[in-house]
Parts: sequence; C-alpha cells; structure tokens
Amino acid sequence: MVTETKKIITTMPDGTVYSERKNFRHFSTPPLESYVPIVGEGEIERLLGIAERLKGLKLLELSATARGGGVAEMLYSSIPLLDALGIETEWKIIHGKKEYFECTKKLHNLLQGMSGSFTEEMKQIYYSQLEEVAGTNPIDYEPDVIIVHDPQPLGLTRYLERKNASWIWRCHIDIEPVIRSGDGLLASLTDLMTGYDAAIFSAIHYIYPYWNLPKYVIPPFIDPFSEKNKELTQEEINKVLFKYGIEPQVPIIAQIGRYDPWKGLDRTIAVYRRVREEIKCQLVLAGGFADDDPEGEQVYADVCSQTKDDEDIHVLRLSLDNRLENYKEVNALQRAASVIMQPSTREGFGLVITEALWKGKPVIASNVGGIPFQIIDNSTGYYYRTSKKTAQKVIYLLKNPAIAAAIGEKGRQHVKEHFTIPARVADFLTTIDMTVNLPMERKKYASCITSFHPWY
Repeated sequence: MVTETKKIITTMPDGTVYSERKNFRHFSTPPLESYVPIVGEGEIERLLGIAERLKGLKLLELSATARGGGVAEMLYSSIPLLDALGIETEWKIIHGKKEYFECTKKLHNLLQGMSGSFTEEMKQIYYSQLEEVAGTNPIDYEPDVIIVHDPQPLGLTRYLERKNASWIWRCHIDIEPVIRSGDGLLASLTDLMTGYDAAIFSAIHYIYPYWNLPKYVIPPFIDPFSEKNKELTQEEINKVLFKYGIEPQVPIIAQIGRYDPWKGLDRTIAVYRRVREEIKCQLVLAGGFADDDPEGEQVYADVCSQTKDDEDIHVLRLSLDNRLENYKEVNALQRAASVIMQPSTREGFGLVITEALWKGKPVIASNVGGIPFQIIDNSTGYYYRTSKKTAQKVIYLLKNPAIAAAIGEKGRQHVKEHFTIPARVADFLTTIDMTVNLPMERKKYASCITSFHPWY
C-alpha cells in the first residue's frame, strides 16, 4: 500500500517560490566548504571571486513551474547558494490556464522536432496568457538581471517594461531540429527572443549563430548534497523498496523521470522483456508530473496499460506534494537499481542520467541531444541501439557486476569533473558579469558564442 505524503506549501499566491525580501525562504544548500572535497579549492575560489564582483546584484529567476523537471531541481539548489554568495536572488513562477500549458507543451514538442506548426490559434493563446500574466505585475521590484527559463515565459518581454534590467533567456531543451530545419518556427522563436540581452544554452548545437545577441553554453548540474543525490543507508533504500512492493534481492532495471512521450519508455519495456527471458529481474518505471506538462497523465496511463499483466514491472507514480520525500524516493530507487536506462528520442540534457552516473550506476541512454556530454560509449556508460542489442548489454552487466561497477565509477568521476553545482554556478555568474559589465558593444559581441564546456 502506498501511503499519502503531506503536501508542503512551496509557492506564495503571487508565484513567489523564494525571496528574502518577502521573508519566504524554505529551502537551502549546505555551506560552500562542503563542496571542496568534490570540486577542489580552485573551483570554490573561482566561484567566490566572481560572486564578489557581483555582490549586491538583484537577480530574478522566472520559470513555469516549481514542481517537477530538471529546471526546478537546479533552481532549488542554485538559488539559496546564490543568495548565500551575496547575490540577492528571487524565484517566481508564472500562472497559466490549462489551455496555455497545453499550448506551451505543444510548442515544446514542436521545438524538439515534432511535426506541425505554431498556429495562429496557438500564438493567440500563448500571447494572451502572457499579457494577462504581465497585468498582474509579476516583477514587483527592480531587479538588475532577469533570467527567463524555457519557452513558456519567453514572450513576456513583449508586455513588461524593461526599465534598467538585463534580460537573459535560458533554454534547457533540445531545439536542434528547429535550427536545422530553418522553417517558420525558427522565425517565431527568433521573434520571441526579441528584447533579450543574452541567451544561455545547454549545448552548442542548440544555437542558431545568426541570433543577434550574445550566446553562452553552460551545461546543467546536480547538487551532490541534495536529498536526491546524497548518500543513503541500505535501510533507507529498503524502506522505499518495501513501500512500493519491490523485491530487494531481485536485480532491478530502472528508468526514472517524468512520464513524457520523448523519454523512450516503450524502448525500456521492450529491453526488459528480452532480458526477462534469460534472467529473473524487475523493471521499475518511476516518475511524476510537472505542473506545466499536461501530457504526463496520458503517457502514464499508456504505460500502465502496456505493463498491467506483468507483476515484475512496477510503474510508480511518485507524488510531488512533498518535494524532499520525492527526492529521497528517487535517490533510493536509483541506488537500488542494477542498470539504469534513459533511451530518450529527444533530451535537452537529461539530469536523471547525471544523477544515475553520480550514484555509480551503469547507464544506457540514447545518443541524442545533450546525452553525449555525459555518456561516452563504453567508457562512462553505453548507448542504446536496438532492443535486442541493448538487452544483450543489460544481461552482460547483470552477469558481470564487477564490470558494471567499474563503468559506474567512471561515470561518477565524469560527473564529478563536469556537472556539479559550484563550477556551473560560477559559469552562470560569469555570464551575468559579461552581460552586465562587459564594455564591448552588444552588436559586436552578438556574433560570439562563449562556451564553458568542451564542444565534443
């Protein structure tokens, strides 16, 4: 039996998620020195140095949701860290009607390569909602820098007075199909970016070089000390397994993340069924639903329908009402898994992969989007190919736990070197410093792409 979790109030009625100014700070990060054993003193000194240059700067982060998805997860860690560094940081989410979020999810899918167009009806829904949001005075003070996350609130600059703030768009999704196609959607996206002073992307191939603004590449990150990534005891792991009726002694293949049509859940199910013919094992599919993603319910229902006759497939709907409890359950499920899969068809970056690698697990994921930044085939993990070939790889790993552990350790070291919070927040602050304080004229700087990560 699944017990109900206590719902925790995480957002003020006006959409504020975090604000010292409003005395609303209900989450935090550990002291900065805690990260020294992971990233080294040099990275901490770099972070402190750039933070000192920007001390007192007022920063506002705007997103569509505070529940579910990698963007919210990173903000829960980075915002209190920025605040502790002397950057006066606030976080707000925008409110929207059901048809608005249906529209923005369709836009998200189109940007990732789904066939169709951003119709006039969709544009009307999108812009009308943002105009309504602007009318509620969402920016109720004068920040120096405003960071807008992903396409949902991107068009707000049309309706809000700029004053003296610098506006930066941070794109977390895989928009390479639009860049390659060069169709009308690219023109629409370019139009939406009007009014921004800079843009940040997770990978170089998500950038259209002719956008007339400075462009930066900063990969996402995890917080090793968050509830989702910190070490757990075996007792804590077993408690979660028992809660969901999962047998600790039987090998677990797992895929954990949002129920989303791009995540390749059908691929994982097909691989498990092939593996199950040779080795007794369990499949755990676990995830929740982001507030701005109306497709999740249907994907979840489809997965339940596909798997209802197999008692060794556990399809878990993880509640987001208590964020910390959700994080702890994800952590436990990942640590209990023998092999973790993420055979997405599109993936902006895939923080669930980063999390799994951090826990020293062998990961099999698709060679798409930002995944190749994390998975180096046969080194830090493996690429998904066909269900047959991937099943053979899973069987090999289950039969050779020492090899699985060795590849898992390489993955963990890769995350340690590239995708932890202090270094990437230092990159973020450097981007802000360059945008706000760089003396070069924007029209000259607009032709540049600044990357904080190798372009392999």
